[in-house]
Formats: sequence, structure tokens, C-alpha cells
Amino acid sequence: MKSSPVIALTVSSPFDKYVFCEEDEGLLAALRARSERIAPAADVSYVAGKCDANIEQILRAIPRASPTNCVLSLCVVDPFDFGLKFETLKTLSTVFIDFIVLLAIGMDANRNYDHYVEGNSTKIDEALGNTHWRERWKTPATRRRDFRKFLAMEFSNSMESLGYLQTPYDRMKWVRSDEKNLPLYCLALFSRHKTAHQFWDEVLKYGTDQSIFFFE
Repeated sequence: MKSSPVIALTVSSPFDKYVFCEEDEGLLAALRARSERIAPAADVSYVAGKCDANIEQILRAIPRASPTNCVLSLCVVDPFDFGLKFETLKTLSTVFIDFIVLLAIGMDANRNYDHYVEGNSTKIDEALGNTHWRERWKTPATRRRDFRKFLAMEFSNSMESLGYLQTPYDRMKWVRSDEKNLPLYCLALFSRHKTAHQFWDEVLKYGTDQSIFFFE
């Protein structure tokens, strides 16, 4: 299966600059070797370690804009679970950048509902950038089956606080399990310009709910 970096390197209209961050040194070395093989002319910076701990290094690797050079960046946020850090995205948002974010609100947040809602975990606090979401969730009208939508919209509201356009729930793309067709996670676009959302809407027209994973 092609990974996100490989897909980005092989698009018909390539990016001028790539910045890849990987915590595992072995995987980073493999990515470097694969990138140099399939796109030897690409301008790539490799950052070793956790993206949250190295966000300033990542930010420095992004080309600087100038009055004669407009730079638009795209960040693919692909966490293993709902452990993304809103503060990291906030730091990146200081430049002109769009985000495509994987929100693991089915396979992590919903499955561990009791741990996150009733326990002392700060994972969702850090993902949303606030500690008041429980107060908004725990109202008489809340139902557990609505938890996924609630988190998605809370995150969208957090991105809106950074100047990004609101991303409605029905414009997020769900990926489902192949066995029971259960929602695992969704992909959401966040941009400050409506043109990006127009492109996203065109993509959604031709997309179907993925239910299996394809491997090479």
C-alpha cells in the first residue's frame, strides 16, 4: 500500500518542497531510501523524532514567503489514534497552510469513551485545545452514539479559532471497517480559503467509503 509520503511524491503536479517527519529511525531511513528511488529530483527534508517535539524544526523547513513568492503548504496529519496535539497545529498555522486531518473518533475516541469522558485522561483535551469539552458534552440531551459527531465538530470549532473555515460534519470523509462497516475514522480538510473547500467537495463527489485496505 502506498503511504501518504509516496502518494505525495508521485502526484502528477508535484509539490516544490516536502517535509517528512517520522519518529522511528528505521522507518525514516526506509522512507528516505524509497523517496530517493521514486523521486530522486524531489526537494525533501527529513525530520527524525516526534512531530510535536520537533515542530519548530519542521516550521523552519517550510519555504519562507515573500512579497514576490507566495507559499501555500499542505500538512497531512495522520496520527495513530486521537493523540494529535492542537498546540502543534496552532504553531504550524502561523504560516499559510491547509490541513488534512485524520480524526480517529471511531477507532479510538469512541471505543475508549468511558476512559476519556469519565477518567482523568488529557488526550482529548490536548487534541481539541481546551478542557471544557466535557461540560458541553454532559448535557441531558447527549447520547453516546453522538460522541463521534460531537468530537468532530469540537475539533472543527478549535480550528475555526485559528482562522480556518468551519468544516461541517457532512463534509468529512469516513473510512469504515471491512467486517461490520463500522466507522473507524474520518478525514477532514481545514483551510482559510473557500477555494480549497470547493476542491474538497469535488473530491468527495467521486469518493466512496473505504472498507478495505489495499497492499502492494
